[in-house]
Amino acid sequence: MSIRNVILPYGTECIEVRIPEANLVGVYSPHDAAPVEDVGAEIRRALASPIGALPLREQLRGRKNAVLIADDNTRLTPTDVLIPILLDECNAAGIPDAKIRVIIALGTHRFMTDGEIREKFGKETLRRVPVVNHPYKDAAALVDVGTTENGERIRINRTVIEADFKMGIGSIVPHHIPGYAGGAKIIQPGVSGEETTAYTHLLSVRAPRSYLGVLENPVRRELDAMARRVGMNTILNTVLNRHGRVVEAFFGDVVEAFRAGVARSREVYDVPIPEEADIVLSSSHPCDIEFWQAHKTLYPSDLAVKKGGIVIVATPCPEGIAQTHCNMLEMTPYGSRRLREMVAIRELDDEVGAALAIAWAQVKEREEVWIVSDGICAEEAAKLGFRHFSSVQGALDKALAQKGSGARVTVLTHAPDMLPRITA
Repeated sequence: MSIRNVILPYGTECIEVRIPEANLVGVYSPHDAAPVEDVGAEIRRALASPIGALPLREQLRGRKNAVLIADDNTRLTPTDVLIPILLDECNAAGIPDAKIRVIIALGTHRFMTDGEIREKFGKETLRRVPVVNHPYKDAAALVDVGTTENGERIRINRTVIEADFKMGIGSIVPHHIPGYAGGAKIIQPGVSGEETTAYTHLLSVRAPRSYLGVLENPVRRELDAMARRVGMNTILNTVLNRHGRVVEAFFGDVVEAFRAGVARSREVYDVPIPEEADIVLSSSHPCDIEFWQAHKTLYPSDLAVKKGGIVIVATPCPEGIAQTHCNMLEMTPYGSRRLREMVAIRELDDEVGAALAIAWAQVKEREEVWIVSDGICAEEAAKLGFRHFSSVQGALDKALAQKGSGARVTVLTHAPDMLPRITA
């Protein structure tokens, strides 16, 4: 029997797994798009070619201060290169460094440490301007800016609201809640209050499966409307390859520039696969910190596996399940219907966590989820509704034994950043 040795990224290491060639559908990764040679030059090119907006310096003219809203260390956007260029543009338009702030768009993630901020944003940025974590639980740090069309409260970071000029900085990649990360997502959930984030996350799980790769959806419409409401009309977004290197940058209107970036993102992350598999083996790389990030592995895997199949998730999760949503294991034993009922009667305090618990339940109700993780023990995995294995090879061998000698296996090497598309 012919065997293929497959290498999976696992945190900073790699795991090798042996798969019978006769069972293998294929090993899939985001397309290895060529990166630009000079990231700074690409950023300047994008700034010189605004999409649906005035040139940056014209937008900045007459403004007294500015806020740059940037993604955190769960994303690979090269903010250490981007932000100094934007600071120079602000200076040239008459806004000195002393009137500029960088807000880290954490959503409901934990605060970045000083060391993480230095690594992500770079020495020059920190020398020139304050870089501040978004305090999503601090009511005094939020401003109520009204309601959505559905009557839900919109609460946004006070510094962002009070700034004369606001720009969002991030990367465009398929995402299970608004279809794609990037664009207006830097406002919601990036710098929103927890109640506002709960609303959009619960909106996303009204559908039976995720919105991964679905550009037109109700969540994206709400995000765009919120960005417009708070006056963030301008973004600088990058599209990265699977190594985290810049392929192209997009600057301009929060909707138009984002949509142009989505088209390029699809060229990198849309991966055609000839058939659904009985077993999908997926690495969580590069979303490895905790399961709150690694769960993004589930939704591409769900698109690639047959109903009733098995998804094997390989993820290190050194920070466990969820640093800022510590009650997840109290919710995950329930099915999606029961969780919705609990949300409806206000039985759950953490509605952001409840939304993800529903999303995970929807996946588990369609297929089995097995997990290999050094950061999540067997007892925790059981509460998550997953089956725990100590090795990827052991999990795969067991899955093949369960599904039979003819079982088909698909491997996703960078699952969180992939959009599988079944072509059969």
